[in-house]
Amino acid sequence: MTVYAHINTVPNGSTGGIMMKEHRELLAAGEESYVFWGRGREAEKPNEMKFASDAEVKLDVLQTRIDGRAGFHSKNATKRLLARLDEIKPDIVHLHNLHGYYVNVEMLFEWLSKHDCRVEWTLHDCWAFTGHCAHFTYVKCAQWKDRCAYSKPCSQLYTYPKTYSKLSCSWNFEQKKRVFNQVPAERMKLITPSQWLANLVGESFLKGYPVEVRHNTIDIDVFKPTPSNFRERYNIGNRFMILGVASPWTERKGLADFVRLAGELDSGKFAIVLVGLSEKQIKEMPEGIVGLTRTDSREELAGIYSTADVFFNPTTEDNFPTVNLEAEACGTCVVTYDTGGCRETLRRTDSHAVKGYEQGLALINRLGAKA
Repeated sequence: MTVYAHINTVPNGSTGGIMMKEHRELLAAGEESYVFWGRGREAEKPNEMKFASDAEVKLDVLQTRIDGRAGFHSKNATKRLLARLDEIKPDIVHLHNLHGYYVNVEMLFEWLSKHDCRVEWTLHDCWAFTGHCAHFTYVKCAQWKDRCAYSKPCSQLYTYPKTYSKLSCSWNFEQKKRVFNQVPAERMKLITPSQWLANLVGESFLKGYPVEVRHNTIDIDVFKPTPSNFRERYNIGNRFMILGVASPWTERKGLADFVRLAGELDSGKFAIVLVGLSEKQIKEMPEGIVGLTRTDSREELAGIYSTADVFFNPTTEDNFPTVNLEAEACGTCVVTYDTGGCRETLRRTDSHAVKGYEQGLALINRLGAKA
């Protein structure tokens, strides 16, 4: 029997959901599988472990704000994780997000380098090979190819993982380059949800490791055409409904483009619905936008997807957005910006990846005219 250990920031959300799905499938197949995380709910079953306390996470956040060394704190929490790994002696360790203020990557990779286990590392973003950020498309930065903050200062220190230290970026880059290359290439494989991210890995300091593209999947037993009275409840009527879903909504997710869209479309013919907004954002939305907070009910979300006429995803940087998959599975076509791995998510012939806002607006107008 093979023993598996999975490690991620949280047990829920997109990355946590992927981890838990794999864990459950392995258990169902008769394998021995364990899951570990640092933040979120407490462990509920014997093969689960939340190894960081809330106080330790908050301390890590504070330390990172000050020194910028994300991933190099949380030593006590990591000691608990490694002690448990010593007990279960995993044959395969599957890593997911290692950022998020919960684990010390130096300690973890030292353990991995000394133990004869196979390592699979799913990269859900670009943090593993940069000196600071998780994404760099929006700011068009390419310093990660050589050395972050070498030719010019990092422009994203105030983005996640936020810091006030202007000296941390180049230090992080060199330390991550050293730490993440400790495991022999014959024992570690990188997994990316998109070919786009795989190509970036090939240009980074992780290029010596084999890379497998493994597209994220969704639960098609949940995300399928689903009857809903959503139009009646929110007075959408027969208007052409444009849906956007994100959590959280940020400028990089295209929130400003939805506001702009509301100002340019006839509210008598078009209705814009945004799911995942904060209460503050909902109050700030202009007329023409129906704003909703995040729903924890996937069935409810499937009903909203199903009733929309088009799913619009104006994200400016994304790896492999599963919201596009969910919308299509519910029978709704997608219009998304052609950034990151977005194009790779599209399967329907009536879904489109467009260059930017103007092309998206024109396409939505054409779709609305046909409805």
